[in-house]
Amino acid sequence: MSTTRAATRATTGHRTHTVVDSPVGPLTLVATDGVLAGLYMQDQRHRPPQETFGEPDPDTEPFGEVAAQLEAYFDGRLQTFDLPLAPAGTAFQERVWAQLRAIPYGETRSYGQLADGLGAPRASRAVGLANGRNPIGIIIPCHRVVGAGGGLTGYGGGLPRKRFLLDLEQGVRRLG
Repeated sequence: MSTTRAATRATTGHRTHTVVDSPVGPLTLVATDGVLAGLYMQDQRHRPPQETFGEPDPDTEPFGEVAAQLEAYFDGRLQTFDLPLAPAGTAFQERVWAQLRAIPYGETRSYGQLADGLGAPRASRAVGLANGRNPIGIIIPCHRVVGAGGGLTGYGGGLPRKRFLLDLEQGVRRLG
């Protein structure tokens, strides 16, 4: 799927949004036709313009369930999200995002490991670019991807948030 078609699909349908509080700051949830299509942090890199999020409507499905699962995740009571998702991207991006969802809670993978898992061992850079365009952060856990040596590398929400999420999943509670 071309980037243009992916962008068109992302904005087709009835879109609504709401904002929920979290330990990593306000999270904007975006739904298309009642399915979660976006989760964006404040000041996130590659965050779409606010006007593409649709009308504010906190009562729209699936926002109640998404908020409940996020609360359980941040409380350490949920390790795997069980939500219908509609991330819109290219075919390659969607393959990368599916690989991200397969990374177990509390574990990390390198960009190279993800590329190998896709059968494209030389595509580490493309995997990194797709990872950076993930429209449903936290739930599609792009924060679980680290550099080849295990070090923290870029994260659209900022490295302090990435460190917080990884520490949370490894049982280390740190607020700042």
